[in-house]
Amino acid sequence: MSCEYTFNPAYIKTIKLLTSLTIKNKKHYQEVCYVLTRIPRRIRNLQRSREIANVLIKQGFGAFIQRIELKLPLTKKPVKDVENIPTPVRVRLALEELGPTFIKLGQILSMRPELIPPEYIEELKKLQDNVPSFSYEEAEEEIKKELGSPIEDIFDSFDRDPIAAASISQVHHAMLNGEDVVVKVQRPKIESDIEADLDILFNLARLISKHIPESNLYDPVGIVNEFAKSIRKELDFMIEARNADRFKRNFAGYAGVYVPPVYWEATSRRVLTLELIRGEKISDAIKDLDTEERKELSERIAKAYMKQIFVDGFFHADPHPGNIVIVNREVIAFMDFGIMGRIDEYMKEKLSGLFIAIIEKNKERIVDELLDIGVSGDETSIPEFRNDIGEIIDEYYGTELKQVDIPTLMNDVMKTAIKHRIKIPANFTLLIKTLANMEALCQDISKDFNYTETAKPFVESMIAERAQPKRIITKFMENVIDLNESLTELPRRVNRILNKLQQGNLVIDLEHKGLNRFISELDSASNRIATSLMVSALIVGSSVIMLTGKGPLLFEFPVLGIIGYVAAGIIGFFLVISILRSGKY
Repeated sequence: MSCEYTFNPAYIKTIKLLTSLTIKNKKHYQEVCYVLTRIPRRIRNLQRSREIANVLIKQGFGAFIQRIELKLPLTKKPVKDVENIPTPVRVRLALEELGPTFIKLGQILSMRPELIPPEYIEELKKLQDNVPSFSYEEAEEEIKKELGSPIEDIFDSFDRDPIAAASISQVHHAMLNGEDVVVKVQRPKIESDIEADLDILFNLARLISKHIPESNLYDPVGIVNEFAKSIRKELDFMIEARNADRFKRNFAGYAGVYVPPVYWEATSRRVLTLELIRGEKISDAIKDLDTEERKELSERIAKAYMKQIFVDGFFHADPHPGNIVIVNREVIAFMDFGIMGRIDEYMKEKLSGLFIAIIEKNKERIVDELLDIGVSGDETSIPEFRNDIGEIIDEYYGTELKQVDIPTLMNDVMKTAIKHRIKIPANFTLLIKTLANMEALCQDISKDFNYTETAKPFVESMIAERAQPKRIITKFMENVIDLNESLTELPRRVNRILNKLQQGNLVIDLEHKGLNRFISELDSASNRIATSLMVSALIVGSSVIMLTGKGPLLFEFPVLGIIGYVAAGIIGFFLVISILRSGKY
Protein backbone atom coordinates (compact mmCIF):
# COMPACT_ATOMS: atom_id res chain seq x y z
CA MET A 1 0.00 0.00 0.00
CA SER A 2 1.46 3.29 -1.04
CA CYS A 3 0.20 6.87 -0.93
CA GLU A 4 2.52 8.29 -3.58
CA TYR A 5 0.52 7.16 -6.60
CA THR A 6 -2.05 9.93 -7.07
CA PHE A 7 -1.15 13.17 -5.31
CA ASN A 8 1.42 15.89 -5.77
CA PRO A 9 4.71 15.90 -3.76
CA ALA A 10 3.72 18.85 -1.54
CA TYR A 11 0.58 17.07 -0.42
CA ILE A 12 2.48 13.84 0.23
CA LYS A 13 5.17 15.72 2.22
CA THR A 14 2.50 17.28 4.46
CA ILE A 15 0.91 13.89 5.10
CA LYS A 16 4.26 12.35 5.93
CA LEU A 17 4.99 15.15 8.37
CA LEU A 18 1.62 14.79 10.12
CA THR A 19 1.72 11.01 10.32
CA SER A 20 5.34 10.76 11.39
CA LEU A 21 4.64 12.88 14.48
CA THR A 22 2.43 10.23 16.06
CA ILE A 23 3.00 6.95 14.21
CA LYS A 24 6.23 4.97 14.33
CA ASN A 25 5.01 1.62 12.96
CA LYS A 26 5.50 1.43 9.18
CA LYS A 27 2.30 -0.54 8.62
CA HIS A 28 0.27 1.97 10.61
CA TYR A 29 1.90 4.81 8.70
CA GLN A 30 0.91 3.27 5.35
CA GLU A 31 -2.68 2.72 6.48
CA VAL A 32 -3.08 6.28 7.78
CA CYS A 33 -1.37 7.66 4.68
CA TYR A 34 -3.76 5.69 2.44
CA VAL A 35 -6.82 6.95 4.31
CA LEU A 36 -5.64 10.56 4.22
CA THR A 37 -4.94 10.48 0.48
CA ARG A 38 -8.50 9.31 -0.13
CA ILE A 39 -10.05 12.21 1.81
CA PRO A 40 -10.20 14.61 -1.22
CA ARG A 41 -11.85 11.87 -3.30
CA ARG A 42 -14.37 11.19 -0.52
CA ILE A 43 -15.20 14.90 -0.25
CA ARG A 44 -15.58 15.15 -4.03
CA ASN A 45 -17.85 12.07 -4.09
CA LEU A 46 -19.97 13.54 -1.29
CA GLN A 47 -20.41 16.76 -3.26
CA ARG A 48 -21.27 14.82 -6.42
CA SER A 49 -23.72 12.62 -4.48
CA ARG A 50 -25.52 15.77 -3.29
CA GLU A 51 -25.64 17.05 -6.87
CA ILE A 52 -27.11 13.75 -8.11
CA ALA A 53 -29.70 13.63 -5.32
CA ASN A 54 -30.71 17.25 -5.95
CA VAL A 55 -31.20 16.58 -9.68
CA LEU A 56 -33.39 13.56 -8.88
CA ILE A 57 -35.48 15.63 -6.46
CA LYS A 58 -35.76 18.41 -9.06
CA GLN A 59 -37.20 15.87 -11.54
CA GLY A 60 -39.73 14.59 -8.99
CA PHE A 61 -37.95 11.52 -7.62
CA GLY A 62 -37.83 12.71 -4.00
CA ALA A 63 -39.79 9.65 -2.81
CA PHE A 64 -37.07 7.41 -4.26
CA ILE A 65 -34.37 9.36 -2.37
CA GLN A 66 -36.34 8.97 0.86
CA ARG A 67 -36.93 5.29 0.31
CA ILE A 68 -33.25 4.42 -0.14
CA GLU A 69 -32.49 6.57 2.95
CA LEU A 70 -29.82 8.67 1.25
CA LYS A 71 -28.85 10.90 4.18
CA LEU A 72 -27.43 14.04 2.63
CA PRO A 73 -28.13 17.76 3.16
CA LEU A 74 -30.30 18.54 0.13
CA THR A 75 -31.48 21.90 -1.17
CA LYS A 76 -33.47 21.33 -4.36
CA LYS A 77 -37.24 21.15 -4.71
CA PRO A 78 -39.23 19.57 -7.57
CA VAL A 79 -39.78 21.82 -10.56
CA LYS A 80 -43.26 23.27 -10.92
CA ASP A 81 -45.86 20.84 -12.34
CA VAL A 82 -43.22 18.08 -12.61
CA GLU A 83 -45.90 15.46 -11.92
CA ASN A 84 -47.51 16.38 -15.27
CA ILE A 85 -44.40 15.24 -17.15
CA PRO A 86 -44.37 11.48 -17.97
CA THR A 87 -41.96 9.52 -15.77
CA PRO A 88 -39.83 8.17 -18.68
CA VAL A 89 -39.28 11.75 -19.89
CA ARG A 90 -38.22 12.85 -16.38
CA VAL A 91 -35.78 9.93 -16.21
CA ARG A 92 -34.20 11.02 -19.51
CA LEU A 93 -33.99 14.66 -18.43
CA ALA A 94 -32.33 13.67 -15.15
CA LEU A 95 -29.75 11.48 -16.91
CA GLU A 96 -28.94 14.22 -19.44
CA GLU A 97 -28.47 16.77 -16.66
CA LEU A 98 -26.20 14.41 -14.69
CA GLY A 99 -23.70 14.16 -17.55
CA PRO A 100 -21.61 11.66 -19.52
CA THR A 101 -21.58 8.67 -17.14
CA PHE A 102 -25.34 8.70 -16.63
CA ILE A 103 -26.04 9.31 -20.32
CA LYS A 104 -23.98 6.23 -21.14
CA LEU A 105 -25.84 4.26 -18.45
CA GLY A 106 -29.15 5.27 -20.01
CA GLN A 107 -27.95 4.35 -23.50
CA ILE A 108 -26.85 0.91 -22.31
CA LEU A 109 -30.11 0.35 -20.40
CA SER A 110 -32.00 1.21 -23.59
CA MET A 111 -30.40 -1.91 -25.03
CA ARG A 112 -31.87 -4.12 -22.28
CA PRO A 113 -35.57 -4.68 -23.17
CA GLU A 114 -35.77 -7.56 -20.69
CA LEU A 115 -35.10 -5.07 -17.87
CA ILE A 116 -36.71 -1.82 -19.01
CA PRO A 117 -40.37 -1.28 -20.09
CA PRO A 118 -40.86 -0.28 -23.77
CA GLU A 119 -41.88 3.32 -22.98
CA TYR A 120 -38.62 3.85 -21.07
CA ILE A 121 -36.56 2.27 -23.85
CA GLU A 122 -38.06 4.60 -26.45
CA GLU A 123 -37.31 7.62 -24.27
CA LEU A 124 -33.76 6.52 -23.38
CA LYS A 125 -33.01 6.10 -27.08
CA LYS A 126 -33.36 9.89 -27.33
CA LEU A 127 -30.46 10.47 -24.95
CA GLN A 128 -27.95 12.75 -26.60
CA ASP A 129 -24.42 13.76 -25.64
CA ASN A 130 -25.17 17.50 -25.68
CA VAL A 131 -21.65 18.53 -24.76
CA PRO A 132 -19.44 21.25 -26.24
CA SER A 133 -16.21 20.32 -27.95
CA PHE A 134 -12.95 20.86 -26.12
CA SER A 135 -10.23 23.11 -27.52
CA TYR A 136 -7.75 22.22 -30.24
CA GLU A 137 -4.91 22.97 -27.78
CA GLU A 138 -6.22 20.34 -25.37
CA ALA A 139 -6.57 17.82 -28.20
CA GLU A 140 -3.03 18.62 -29.35
CA GLU A 141 -1.66 18.16 -25.82
CA GLU A 142 -3.50 14.84 -25.42
CA ILE A 143 -2.13 13.51 -28.74
CA LYS A 144 1.40 14.60 -27.87
CA LYS A 145 1.19 12.95 -24.46
CA GLU A 146 -0.24 9.71 -25.88
CA LEU A 147 1.78 9.33 -29.09
CA GLY A 148 5.02 10.87 -27.85
CA SER A 149 5.46 13.43 -30.64
CA PRO A 150 4.03 16.83 -31.63
CA ILE A 151 0.92 16.64 -33.77
CA GLU A 152 2.70 18.10 -36.84
CA ASP A 153 5.32 15.32 -36.69
CA ILE A 154 2.65 12.61 -36.84
CA PHE A 155 0.02 13.91 -39.26
CA ASP A 156 0.42 15.63 -42.63
CA SER A 157 -2.44 17.92 -41.62
CA PHE A 158 -4.94 18.07 -38.77
CA ASP A 159 -8.19 20.06 -38.79
CA ARG A 160 -8.55 22.30 -35.78
CA ASP A 161 -12.35 22.05 -35.66
CA PRO A 162 -13.80 18.63 -34.74
CA ILE A 163 -16.22 16.77 -37.00
CA ALA A 164 -18.24 15.62 -33.99
CA ALA A 165 -18.10 15.83 -30.21
CA ALA A 166 -19.45 13.35 -27.67
CA SER A 167 -19.26 12.89 -23.91
CA ILE A 168 -16.14 10.73 -23.95
CA SER A 169 -14.28 11.98 -27.01
CA GLN A 170 -14.35 14.10 -30.13
CA VAL A 171 -13.36 13.33 -33.73
CA HIS A 172 -11.09 15.33 -36.04
CA HIS A 173 -10.35 14.93 -39.74
CA ALA A 174 -6.65 14.59 -40.59
CA MET A 175 -4.22 13.41 -43.27
CA LEU A 176 -1.76 10.62 -42.49
CA ASN A 177 0.76 9.38 -45.08
CA GLY A 178 -1.40 10.93 -47.79
CA GLU A 179 -4.57 9.13 -46.59
CA ASP A 180 -7.76 10.69 -45.22
CA VAL A 181 -8.24 9.58 -41.61
CA VAL A 182 -10.44 10.34 -38.62
CA VAL A 183 -8.75 10.82 -35.24
CA LYS A 184 -10.75 10.11 -32.09
CA VAL A 185 -9.31 11.98 -29.08
CA GLN A 186 -10.44 11.33 -25.51
CA ARG A 187 -11.60 14.22 -23.35
CA PRO A 188 -9.07 15.40 -20.75
CA LYS A 189 -9.81 14.11 -17.21
CA ILE A 190 -12.93 12.24 -18.35
CA GLU A 191 -11.62 8.99 -16.86
CA SER A 192 -11.36 10.38 -13.30
CA ASP A 193 -14.83 11.95 -13.60
CA ILE A 194 -16.34 8.65 -14.70
CA GLU A 195 -14.58 6.70 -11.93
CA ALA A 196 -16.01 9.11 -9.33
CA ASP A 197 -19.51 8.63 -10.78
CA LEU A 198 -19.05 4.84 -10.80
CA ASP A 199 -18.20 4.91 -7.06
CA ILE A 200 -21.45 6.77 -6.43
CA LEU A 201 -23.47 4.46 -8.70
CA PHE A 202 -22.18 1.41 -6.82
CA ASN A 203 -23.19 3.04 -3.53
CA LEU A 204 -26.67 3.88 -4.90
CA ALA A 205 -27.06 0.32 -6.22
CA ARG A 206 -26.21 -1.12 -2.79
CA LEU A 207 -28.74 1.23 -1.13
CA ILE A 208 -31.41 0.24 -3.66
CA SER A 209 -30.74 -3.48 -3.03
CA LYS A 210 -30.90 -2.90 0.73
CA HIS A 211 -34.02 -0.72 0.96
CA ILE A 212 -36.04 -1.82 -2.09
CA PRO A 213 -36.23 -5.64 -1.88
CA GLU A 214 -38.20 -6.02 -5.13
CA SER A 215 -35.24 -4.50 -7.02
CA ASN A 216 -33.19 -7.64 -6.35
CA LEU A 217 -35.06 -9.28 -9.20
CA TYR A 218 -32.92 -7.13 -11.50
CA ASP A 219 -29.68 -7.19 -9.45
CA PRO A 220 -28.85 -3.43 -9.30
CA VAL A 221 -25.25 -4.01 -8.19
CA GLY A 222 -24.77 -6.50 -11.04
CA ILE A 223 -26.16 -4.00 -13.57
CA VAL A 224 -23.78 -1.28 -12.35
CA ASN A 225 -20.87 -3.74 -12.38
CA GLU A 226 -21.71 -4.70 -15.96
CA PHE A 227 -22.00 -1.03 -16.91
CA ALA A 228 -18.66 -0.23 -15.23
CA LYS A 229 -16.93 -2.92 -17.29
CA SER A 230 -18.54 -1.63 -20.47
CA ILE A 231 -17.68 2.05 -20.00
CA ARG A 232 -14.11 1.26 -18.87
CA LYS A 233 -13.66 -0.67 -22.11
CA GLU A 234 -14.96 2.34 -24.05
CA LEU A 235 -12.33 4.48 -22.32
CA ASP A 236 -9.56 2.25 -23.68
CA PHE A 237 -9.32 2.96 -27.40
CA MET A 238 -6.82 0.12 -27.85
CA ILE A 239 -9.70 -2.30 -27.19
CA GLU A 240 -11.79 -0.59 -29.87
CA ALA A 241 -8.81 -0.71 -32.25
CA ARG A 242 -8.35 -4.44 -31.69
CA ASN A 243 -12.09 -4.95 -32.19
CA ALA A 244 -11.95 -3.11 -35.53
CA ASP A 245 -8.89 -5.12 -36.59
CA ARG A 246 -10.52 -8.46 -35.73
CA PHE A 247 -13.78 -7.42 -37.40
CA LYS A 248 -11.89 -6.52 -40.57
CA ARG A 249 -10.12 -9.90 -40.62
CA ASN A 250 -13.45 -11.70 -40.21
CA PHE A 251 -14.81 -9.98 -43.33
CA ALA A 252 -11.68 -10.30 -45.43
CA GLY A 253 -12.77 -11.46 -48.89
CA TYR A 254 -16.46 -11.10 -48.02
CA ALA A 255 -18.17 -9.17 -50.83
CA GLY A 256 -20.40 -6.24 -49.98
CA VAL A 257 -18.97 -5.40 -46.54
CA TYR A 258 -16.12 -2.98 -45.81
CA VAL A 259 -14.37 -2.29 -42.51
CA PRO A 260 -11.95 0.66 -42.17
CA PRO A 261 -8.35 -0.24 -41.23
CA VAL A 262 -6.68 0.97 -38.02
CA TYR A 263 -3.54 3.14 -38.28
CA TRP A 264 -1.62 1.64 -35.38
CA GLU A 265 1.26 4.13 -35.54
CA ALA A 266 -1.23 6.87 -34.57
CA THR A 267 -3.28 4.89 -32.07
CA SER A 268 -3.00 4.57 -28.29
CA ARG A 269 -5.19 4.13 -25.23
CA ARG A 270 -6.70 7.61 -25.65
CA VAL A 271 -6.20 8.29 -29.36
CA LEU A 272 -7.68 6.18 -32.18
CA THR A 273 -6.98 6.71 -35.88
CA LEU A 274 -9.07 5.00 -38.57
CA GLU A 275 -9.53 5.43 -42.30
CA LEU A 276 -12.14 8.04 -43.22
CA ILE A 277 -15.12 6.34 -44.87
CA ARG A 278 -16.77 8.47 -47.52
CA GLY A 279 -20.25 7.06 -47.77
CA GLU A 280 -23.91 8.00 -47.39
CA LYS A 281 -26.18 7.62 -44.42
CA ILE A 282 -28.66 4.80 -44.93
CA SER A 283 -31.58 7.25 -44.91
CA ASP A 284 -29.95 9.22 -47.76
CA ALA A 285 -28.73 6.21 -49.74
CA ILE A 286 -32.10 4.44 -50.00
CA LYS A 287 -33.83 7.49 -51.50
CA ASP A 288 -32.45 6.59 -54.94
CA LEU A 289 -33.03 2.83 -54.61
CA ASP A 290 -36.04 1.00 -56.01
CA THR A 291 -38.06 -1.59 -54.05
CA GLU A 292 -35.94 -4.57 -55.11
CA GLU A 293 -32.65 -2.79 -54.40
CA ARG A 294 -33.90 -1.84 -50.93
CA LYS A 295 -34.80 -5.44 -50.20
CA GLU A 296 -31.36 -6.63 -51.38
CA LEU A 297 -29.65 -4.03 -49.16
CA SER A 298 -31.67 -5.05 -46.08
CA GLU A 299 -30.89 -8.73 -46.71
CA ARG A 300 -27.18 -7.93 -47.15
CA ILE A 301 -27.11 -6.26 -43.73
CA ALA A 302 -29.03 -9.14 -42.11
CA LYS A 303 -26.77 -11.79 -43.67
CA ALA A 304 -23.70 -9.88 -42.50
CA TYR A 305 -25.09 -10.07 -38.96
CA MET A 306 -25.95 -13.76 -39.29
CA LYS A 307 -22.31 -14.38 -40.25
CA GLN A 308 -21.06 -12.33 -37.30
CA ILE A 309 -23.24 -14.22 -34.82
CA PHE A 310 -23.42 -17.80 -36.04
CA VAL A 311 -20.05 -18.10 -37.81
CA ASP A 312 -17.63 -15.64 -36.18
CA GLY A 313 -19.12 -15.42 -32.68
CA PHE A 314 -18.10 -11.75 -32.68
CA PHE A 315 -20.67 -9.12 -33.61
CA HIS A 316 -21.18 -5.37 -33.90
CA ALA A 317 -23.61 -4.71 -31.03
CA ASP A 318 -24.80 -1.22 -31.99
CA PRO A 319 -26.46 -1.47 -35.42
CA HIS A 320 -28.09 1.93 -35.65
CA PRO A 321 -28.06 4.03 -38.87
CA GLY A 322 -25.21 6.24 -37.63
CA ASN A 323 -22.81 3.29 -37.41
CA ILE A 324 -23.48 1.84 -40.87
CA VAL A 325 -22.93 3.80 -44.09
CA ILE A 326 -23.45 2.84 -47.70
CA VAL A 327 -20.56 3.19 -50.16
CA ASN A 328 -21.28 3.29 -53.89
CA ARG A 329 -24.92 2.34 -53.24
CA GLU A 330 -24.12 -1.32 -52.54
CA VAL A 331 -21.24 -1.76 -50.06
CA ILE A 332 -21.98 -1.72 -46.32
CA ALA A 333 -19.29 -0.03 -44.23
CA PHE A 334 -19.30 -0.51 -40.45
CA MET A 335 -18.04 2.14 -38.02
CA ASP A 336 -17.63 2.58 -34.24
CA PHE A 337 -16.39 -0.65 -32.68
CA GLY A 338 -16.65 0.37 -29.03
CA ILE A 339 -19.55 -1.97 -28.21
CA MET A 340 -18.97 -5.50 -29.49
CA GLY A 341 -20.59 -8.77 -28.49
CA ARG A 342 -18.88 -12.14 -28.13
CA ILE A 343 -20.29 -15.65 -28.16
CA ASP A 344 -18.11 -18.65 -27.35
CA GLU A 345 -18.69 -22.10 -28.84
CA TYR A 346 -20.85 -23.27 -25.95
CA MET A 347 -23.05 -20.17 -26.08
CA LYS A 348 -23.22 -20.40 -29.88
CA GLU A 349 -24.47 -23.97 -29.57
CA LYS A 350 -27.04 -22.97 -26.95
CA LEU A 351 -28.16 -20.03 -29.08
CA SER A 352 -28.67 -22.25 -32.10
CA GLY A 353 -30.59 -24.71 -29.92
CA LEU A 354 -32.84 -21.95 -28.59
CA PHE A 355 -33.27 -20.52 -32.08
CA ILE A 356 -34.33 -23.89 -33.47
CA ALA A 357 -36.64 -24.57 -30.51
CA ILE A 358 -38.39 -21.22 -31.02
CA ILE A 359 -38.81 -21.84 -34.74
CA GLU A 360 -40.20 -25.31 -33.97
CA LYS A 361 -42.38 -23.77 -31.20
CA ASN A 362 -41.13 -26.47 -28.83
CA LYS A 363 -41.78 -25.01 -25.35
CA GLU A 364 -40.15 -27.91 -23.47
CA ARG A 365 -36.93 -27.46 -25.39
CA ILE A 366 -37.05 -23.67 -25.00
CA VAL A 367 -37.23 -24.08 -21.23
CA ASP A 368 -34.35 -26.58 -21.20
CA GLU A 369 -32.13 -24.36 -23.36
CA LEU A 370 -32.81 -21.26 -21.23
CA LEU A 371 -32.04 -23.18 -18.03
CA ASP A 372 -28.74 -24.28 -19.60
CA ILE A 373 -27.93 -20.71 -20.71
CA GLY A 374 -28.85 -18.95 -17.45
CA VAL A 375 -28.68 -19.55 -13.73
CA SER A 376 -31.95 -20.29 -11.95
CA GLY A 377 -32.46 -19.01 -8.42
CA ASP A 378 -34.02 -20.66 -5.39
CA GLU A 379 -37.28 -18.83 -6.11
CA THR A 380 -37.52 -20.14 -9.68
CA SER A 381 -40.56 -22.35 -10.20
CA ILE A 382 -39.83 -24.50 -13.25
CA PRO A 383 -43.50 -25.59 -13.75
CA GLU A 384 -44.67 -21.94 -13.68
CA PHE A 385 -41.84 -20.92 -16.01
CA ARG A 386 -42.77 -23.71 -18.42
CA ASN A 387 -46.42 -22.66 -18.26
CA ASP A 388 -45.61 -18.99 -19.07
CA ILE A 389 -43.41 -20.04 -22.00
CA GLY A 390 -46.27 -22.20 -23.24
CA GLU A 391 -48.62 -19.18 -23.21
CA ILE A 392 -46.15 -17.18 -25.34
CA ILE A 393 -45.76 -20.02 -27.85
CA ASP A 394 -49.54 -20.60 -28.01
CA GLU A 395 -49.97 -17.05 -29.35
CA TYR A 396 -48.13 -18.20 -32.50
CA TYR A 397 -50.03 -21.50 -32.83
CA GLY A 398 -51.00 -22.08 -36.45
CA THR A 399 -48.89 -19.14 -37.65
CA GLU A 400 -46.63 -19.71 -40.65
CA LEU A 401 -42.91 -19.47 -39.93
CA LYS A 402 -42.38 -16.48 -42.21
CA GLN A 403 -45.00 -14.55 -40.23
CA VAL A 404 -43.28 -15.14 -36.89
CA ASP A 405 -41.28 -12.18 -35.60
CA ILE A 406 -38.31 -14.15 -34.24
CA PRO A 407 -36.48 -11.27 -32.42
CA THR A 408 -39.72 -10.14 -30.71
CA LEU A 409 -40.53 -13.73 -29.75
CA MET A 410 -37.02 -14.25 -28.36
CA ASN A 411 -37.30 -10.98 -26.45
CA ASP A 412 -40.60 -12.12 -24.88
CA VAL A 413 -38.97 -15.40 -23.89
CA MET A 414 -36.05 -13.53 -22.28
CA LYS A 415 -38.42 -11.27 -20.32
CA THR A 416 -40.20 -14.35 -19.01
CA ALA A 417 -36.87 -15.84 -17.90
CA ILE A 418 -36.03 -12.64 -15.98
CA LYS A 419 -39.51 -12.66 -14.40
CA HIS A 420 -38.80 -16.14 -13.03
CA ARG A 421 -35.44 -15.10 -11.53
CA ILE A 422 -33.33 -16.80 -14.19
CA LYS A 423 -30.16 -14.76 -14.68
CA ILE A 424 -29.21 -14.62 -18.34
CA PRO A 425 -25.58 -13.75 -19.26
CA ALA A 426 -25.12 -10.13 -20.35
CA ASN A 427 -23.60 -11.09 -23.72
CA PHE A 428 -26.70 -13.13 -24.52
CA THR A 429 -29.12 -10.29 -23.71
CA LEU A 430 -26.91 -7.96 -25.76
CA LEU A 431 -27.27 -10.38 -28.67
CA ILE A 432 -31.08 -10.40 -28.43
CA LYS A 433 -31.16 -6.60 -28.43
CA THR A 434 -28.77 -6.48 -31.39
CA LEU A 435 -31.01 -8.81 -33.39
CA ALA A 436 -34.05 -6.65 -32.58
CA ASN A 437 -32.24 -3.44 -33.60
CA MET A 438 -30.93 -5.07 -36.76
CA GLU A 439 -34.43 -6.23 -37.73
CA ALA A 440 -35.88 -2.74 -37.08
CA LEU A 441 -33.14 -1.18 -39.23
CA CYS A 442 -33.72 -3.63 -42.08
CA GLN A 443 -37.48 -3.10 -42.01
CA ASP A 444 -36.93 0.67 -42.17
CA ILE A 445 -34.92 0.06 -45.33
CA SER A 446 -37.44 -2.32 -46.89
CA LYS A 447 -40.99 -3.12 -45.82
CA ASP A 448 -40.63 -6.46 -47.66
CA PHE A 449 -37.76 -7.58 -45.41
CA ASN A 450 -38.49 -10.84 -43.60
CA TYR A 451 -36.04 -11.81 -40.88
CA THR A 452 -37.12 -15.45 -40.74
CA GLU A 453 -36.68 -15.95 -44.48
CA THR A 454 -33.20 -14.40 -44.37
CA ALA A 455 -32.14 -16.43 -41.34
CA LYS A 456 -33.53 -19.70 -42.69
CA PRO A 457 -30.33 -20.85 -44.52
CA PHE A 458 -28.26 -20.24 -41.37
CA VAL A 459 -30.78 -22.16 -39.24
CA GLU A 460 -30.80 -25.07 -41.71
CA SER A 461 -26.99 -25.05 -41.65
CA MET A 462 -27.02 -25.19 -37.83
CA ILE A 463 -29.50 -28.08 -37.85
CA ALA A 464 -27.39 -30.00 -40.39
CA GLU A 465 -24.21 -29.35 -38.40
CA ARG A 466 -25.76 -30.57 -35.14
CA ALA A 467 -26.89 -33.77 -36.87
CA GLN A 468 -23.48 -34.68 -38.33
CA PRO A 469 -22.26 -38.09 -37.06
CA LYS A 470 -18.74 -36.73 -36.53
CA ARG A 471 -20.04 -33.98 -34.23
CA ILE A 472 -22.24 -36.41 -32.30
CA ILE A 473 -19.32 -38.79 -31.77
CA THR A 474 -17.03 -35.92 -30.73
CA LYS A 475 -19.57 -34.67 -28.15
CA PHE A 476 -20.07 -38.22 -26.86
CA MET A 477 -16.33 -38.73 -26.42
CA GLU A 478 -15.99 -35.37 -24.63
CA ASN A 479 -18.71 -36.43 -22.18
CA VAL A 480 -17.02 -39.81 -21.63
CA ILE A 481 -13.69 -38.06 -20.89
CA ASP A 482 -15.40 -35.64 -18.47
CA LEU A 483 -17.15 -38.54 -16.71
CA ASN A 484 -13.88 -40.48 -16.46
CA GLU A 485 -12.07 -37.48 -14.95
CA SER A 486 -14.89 -36.94 -12.44
CA LEU A 487 -14.86 -40.61 -11.36
CA THR A 488 -11.06 -40.55 -11.07
CA GLU A 489 -11.12 -37.41 -8.91
CA LEU A 490 -14.05 -38.52 -6.73
CA PRO A 491 -12.10 -40.71 -4.21
CA ARG A 492 -9.43 -38.02 -3.84
CA ARG A 493 -12.00 -35.29 -3.18
CA VAL A 494 -13.93 -37.43 -0.68
CA ASN A 495 -10.64 -38.20 1.10
CA ARG A 496 -9.84 -34.46 1.37
CA ILE A 497 -13.24 -33.76 2.93
CA LEU A 498 -12.84 -36.61 5.43
CA ASN A 499 -9.34 -35.42 6.40
CA LYS A 500 -10.62 -31.90 7.05
CA LEU A 501 -13.51 -33.31 9.07
CA GLN A 502 -11.12 -35.44 11.13
CA GLN A 503 -8.80 -32.49 11.79
CA GLY A 504 -11.69 -30.17 12.64
CA ASN A 505 -10.87 -27.85 9.71
CA LEU A 506 -14.04 -28.36 7.68
CA VAL A 507 -15.66 -24.99 7.07
CA ILE A 508 -19.25 -24.66 5.85
CA ASP A 509 -20.49 -21.26 4.72
CA LEU A 510 -24.10 -20.49 5.58
CA GLU A 511 -25.92 -17.56 4.02
CA HIS A 512 -28.60 -15.93 6.15
CA LYS A 513 -31.30 -14.43 3.94
CA GLY A 514 -33.55 -11.67 5.19
CA LEU A 515 -31.41 -10.88 8.26
CA ASN A 516 -29.56 -7.85 6.91
CA ARG A 517 -32.44 -5.47 7.59
CA PHE A 518 -32.91 -6.95 11.09
CA ILE A 519 -29.19 -6.52 11.86
CA SER A 520 -29.31 -2.93 10.56
CA GLU A 521 -32.29 -2.10 12.77
CA LEU A 522 -30.59 -3.81 15.74
CA ASP A 523 -27.49 -1.67 15.20
CA SER A 524 -29.65 1.45 15.01
CA ALA A 525 -31.47 0.54 18.24
CA SER A 526 -28.14 -0.19 19.99
CA ASN A 527 -26.77 3.19 18.90
CA ARG A 528 -29.87 4.95 20.25
CA ILE A 529 -29.58 3.13 23.59
CA ALA A 530 -25.89 4.06 23.82
CA THR A 531 -26.74 7.70 23.01
CA SER A 532 -29.50 7.71 25.61
CA LEU A 533 -27.09 6.37 28.25
CA MET A 534 -24.58 9.06 27.32
CA VAL A 535 -27.26 11.78 27.67
CA SER A 536 -28.28 10.33 31.05
CA ALA A 537 -24.65 10.26 32.21
CA LEU A 538 -24.17 13.89 31.17
CA ILE A 539 -27.30 14.98 33.03
CA VAL A 540 -26.35 13.05 36.20
CA GLY A 541 -22.73 14.23 36.09
CA SER A 542 -23.74 17.85 35.45
CA SER A 543 -26.25 17.71 38.31
CA VAL A 544 -23.54 16.50 40.71
CA ILE A 545 -21.25 19.34 39.60
CA MET A 546 -24.10 21.83 40.06
CA LEU A 547 -24.65 20.63 43.64
CA THR A 548 -20.96 21.06 44.52
CA GLY A 549 -21.00 24.69 43.39
CA LYS A 550 -17.26 24.54 42.75
CA GLY A 551 -15.07 25.45 39.79
CA PRO A 552 -15.35 28.40 37.40
CA LEU A 553 -18.78 30.00 37.76
CA LEU A 554 -21.14 31.63 35.28
CA PHE A 555 -24.16 33.40 36.78
CA GLU A 556 -23.22 31.64 40.08
CA PHE A 557 -23.46 28.18 38.40
CA PRO A 558 -20.46 25.90 37.65
CA VAL A 559 -19.39 26.25 33.98
CA LEU A 560 -18.75 22.50 33.56
CA GLY A 561 -22.27 21.74 34.76
CA ILE A 562 -23.76 24.21 32.27
CA ILE A 563 -21.68 22.73 29.42
CA GLY A 564 -22.84 19.22 30.39
CA TYR A 565 -26.52 20.26 30.36
CA VAL A 566 -26.14 22.02 26.98
CA ALA A 567 -24.37 19.00 25.45
CA ALA A 568 -27.04 16.65 26.83
CA GLY A 569 -29.77 18.91 25.44
CA ILE A 570 -28.22 19.07 21.94
CA ILE A 571 -27.58 15.30 21.75
CA GLY A 572 -31.05 14.55 23.12
CA PHE A 573 -32.64 16.91 20.59
CA PHE A 574 -30.98 15.19 17.62
CA LEU A 575 -31.86 11.77 19.07
CA VAL A 576 -35.55 12.74 19.23
CA ILE A 577 -35.41 14.13 15.66
CA SER A 578 -33.83 10.87 14.45
CA ILE A 579 -36.57 8.81 16.11
CA LEU A 580 -39.34 11.01 14.67
CA ARG A 581 -37.83 10.87 11.14
CA SER A 582 -37.65 7.07 11.25
CA GLY A 583 -41.41 6.92 11.86
CA LYS A 584 -40.89 4.18 14.46
CA TYR A 585 -41.97 5.55 17.84
